[in-house]
Amino acid sequence: MTDQTLSGGISLNDTRRSYAALVQRRRLYGGITVLIFILLMVGGFNIADERNAGGFWNGLGQLGDFPEGVISEAWEKRGQLSGHMVTYFGALLETINIAAVSTLVGAVAGIILSLLSTRGLAYWPRLTPLFRRIMDVMRAVPEIVIALVLIFILGGGPVPAMIAIAFHTAGALGKLFSEVAENADLKPVEGLESVGVNWAQRMLLGVMPQVAPNYLSYALLRFEINIRASAILGFVGAGGIGYELKNAMTWGQGRFDEAAAIFLMLFGTIVLFDQISSHYRNRLTKGDQA
Repeated sequence: MTDQTLSGGISLNDTRRSYAALVQRRRLYGGITVLIFILLMVGGFNIADERNAGGFWNGLGQLGDFPEGVISEAWEKRGQLSGHMVTYFGALLETINIAAVSTLVGAVAGIILSLLSTRGLAYWPRLTPLFRRIMDVMRAVPEIVIALVLIFILGGGPVPAMIAIAFHTAGALGKLFSEVAENADLKPVEGLESVGVNWAQRMLLGVMPQVAPNYLSYALLRFEINIRASAILGFVGAGGIGYELKNAMTWGQGRFDEAAAIFLMLFGTIVLFDQISSHYRNRLTKGDQA
């Protein structure tokens, strides 16, 4: 078979060999990267295990002791579980309230940040990168870090948890809302602008009707996440069901039945709100009426 020549005097076989060499080099670099990553993971684990006095491998055989103790004691005192659930129902409501308020506040702040950081919609176009970096910072700081700082300043309770979760939620939803707003049709906005409507009214009348279903869908999804986050923040003194779970687990044997009841309540709540949220998100985004 004769060697075909491409434009520029380069043969087809040379092109194939060059492409094969590039693919082989890329695979080599990819393999080296994976190997370096594995070595870093192994080295990091060994260092962490040494600083922890080698407790990982020694404690690996005791991994199931705690769950076994909780389950066995909960089964022995299963008749008291319903009473414990009634006792801690108020703390569960506090956790749900923290998640709901923080989601609402974070969603409102996220809407404002998203509109200010969306190209073609921003009130101050030159400040669009600034608002994007602000949202990056809000997403980068974990809720637990913010909560610990606020607890040190304000003391324990639900307020630090609400502020911490709302702060992180605003950054996360602001990013998602901005991506949705970038796909909005600008013709209604331009039409409103031509008749002298101000920026806030253009956003409210020209943009929000287009993006509201996706905004609400993302907010519902974030609400699920915030329920779990508010329960976790209870471990650092931010109130709610997480604080009660920490106390029950700290006391250990003798109160494991209370810990099991709290686990069941928290699990049931998350599953319930996950199903409700998924149902309404499907109706909003897909028009599913089932």
